[in-house]
This record gives sequence, C-alpha cells and structure tokens, in this order.
Amino acid sequence: MRLILWFAGSSLLVLLIWMIWGENWAHWSDVAAASDQLRRYGDAAGVVGMLLLILDLIFPVPGTVVMSALGYLYGTLAGAGFALVGSTAAGLCGYGIGRLLPERFSLRFLGEKDFVRGRALFATGGGWMVALSRALPILPESLAVSAGLLRMPLRKFFVALLCGNVPMSLVFSWIGATGHDRPGQTMLLSLLLPALLWSSASIWHRRISARTKESSSDL
Repeated sequence: MRLILWFAGSSLLVLLIWMIWGENWAHWSDVAAASDQLRRYGDAAGVVGMLLLILDLIFPVPGTVVMSALGYLYGTLAGAGFALVGSTAAGLCGYGIGRLLPERFSLRFLGEKDFVRGRALFATGGGWMVALSRALPILPESLAVSAGLLRMPLRKFFVALLCGNVPMSLVFSWIGATGHDRPGQTMLLSLLLPALLWSSASIWHRRISARTKESSSDL
C-alpha cells in the first residue's frame, strides 16, 4: 500500500509543481518561441538547452519542445546530442537523489514488505518502465527517483535510460530541424523505438550472461 502511495504522491508532487509554475514557462510553449529564447544565448544555446532539460527534473520545463528547438538551431544530429546529454543527466540526477537516501530510510518509509516488493518490481520490470516512460509527462521524474530509492542496479537503469532517451532525442530534434509536426506518429515512435531497443539490450545481456556462465563451468 505504501508503495502505491509513494508512486501516486511523487507523481502528484510533480503535477502540483507544473500547476504552480507552469505559466512561467508559457514563452517556451512552441518550437519557434523556444528557439528564439535559446538563440539569445548565442554559442551557448546548446548548453543552456541541456541545462533546461536537467531542470526538467524539478521545474515544468517543456522538455520535448526544448529538444525540438535544439534540432531547429543545430540540425537533427547535433540537436539530438545536446538533448540526449541533458535528458540523460536529468535521469541520472533523479536516480542519484533516490539512491543517496539510506536503505534504512527506504525501509522505514515504505515498510519492509513494500520495499521488497518495489525492489523486485524494478529488478524485473524496471527497465521497461524507465525506457517507455521517457517521452511521457510526469512519470520520468517519479520513476527515476523511485529507481534509485528501490536500488535498481545503476548499469541497468543507465541502459534503460539511454534506450528511452536516444530515440526520443532523435525524433524531437528531427521534428525541429525539418518542421514536421505529427503528434500521433511522434508518440508512437517515442514508445515503439525504446521498446525495441530495450528488448534488444535485454536479449543481448541474457546471451552474454549465458556465455559467461558456460565459460565459468568449463573451467
């Protein structure tokens, strides 16, 4: 029960922040406006875009709009590079916040039963949740902190984070660079490509693990 309340509460907190400060980001609401804002920083526009994506962990930054603006200013690949670094850094910061909390705090906060249940959930399905959530609102921040809190292995989290962020960065940067705006196709690609990448990464990891075990047994 506490685990469910944690997920609901953390998501609600992110939503409340959006409701309180969302209007302050109105001038970043579309690609053209966001591009104009970034252009003010000259050669540092890409770095500012990355910092904004990191701040998206806490503040209601329209992350996908910033990614498209980076694509508009720098082209698909360079824009995606800036977007990937920023969004990945945000995910790692969220994970780090959760991981810095002592395990005994997590046990007391969630209760031993829910802590064990949550840890098992992230050990088995955490990769899917992290990878598929990156293009969705609210969930990425909550899941990143939860992954750290529930001690999801860092390597697994990082791979899942990249599986979600790489296609999302490329897709939205491409939208900004080319001027295409197809919300349905964009959302489909932002969910389908991470699923394919994470599925491939999982299969590859299982094969490597199986080969390692076979090699160890032969010694």
